[in-house]
Amino acid sequence: MSPANSCALLLLFFLTLSLHINFSTADNTNIGVSRRTVAVAAAAAADTVLLQKDVATFLPSDISPPTKKYCYSRLPNTPLPKALGYLTTWLRSLPFSSDKIPEILSYFALQVNSEGAQVIRDEIGGCDQEPNMEGEEKLCATSLESLIDFSVERLGQNVRVLSTDAGKKQEYTVSAKATMIGDHKAAVCHKMRYPYAVHYCHVIADTEVYEVPLVGADGTKVKAVTVCHLNTSAWSPDHMAFQVLKIKPGPAVCHFLDSDTLVWVPKKD
Repeated sequence: MSPANSCALLLLFFLTLSLHINFSTADNTNIGVSRRTVAVAAAAAADTVLLQKDVATFLPSDISPPTKKYCYSRLPNTPLPKALGYLTTWLRSLPFSSDKIPEILSYFALQVNSEGAQVIRDEIGGCDQEPNMEGEEKLCATSLESLIDFSVERLGQNVRVLSTDAGKKQEYTVSAKATMIGDHKAAVCHKMRYPYAVHYCHVIADTEVYEVPLVGADGTKVKAVTVCHLNTSAWSPDHMAFQVLKIKPGPAVCHFLDSDTLVWVPKKD
């Protein structure tokens, strides 16, 4: 399916927690997207874990860069995006399970009834649940190694790793035709709300990946990674996409990805 034909069939909704931008189509484009600006407002608290100041300040200095040796051994000749810099290896020794929540809260000096503690409970609880969609494979990756292994085991070592360019806060316009990168096979890893980098990685059948060229009001050009789910018939009717687009399960749905989300796709020979 060509990018133009695919996009002509697809309804777009946008989750822009990290870019904080609105999207609209340019006059000279032909990608089949409605001209009206589509945006989803997200509560600021949804992107933040509230920690005590004395705890939050030491975390950045303790996070080490990803282990390049492991990356290159598992993914030879694969350029890695900046978003992998969020990952670390030393924190894999910390527990990450519902039965260890008291220990986790103690480590991060969080009160049991605090907002940060509730976020941790919610995120770990979501990881403990069965996959939401039929045919979905998922993993909450708490280390660089587990994230890479999840993707390599499902897509092989001959892969590309993509992430959206981070642009400054302004309105962006779709400036050219979208380019399809992946064909019905991709692993997507979303950065979760957590005191350190944990990614919710999942593989969903019938998924296409696109890069959408955008231009900002000041002329800045970025490429936004977009995932299109071609069959949503098995999704919950309460999914936010259906609420935003005012449709029922079934039609294809696309969404832009945050700049700290990673997408793994097989390389085309």
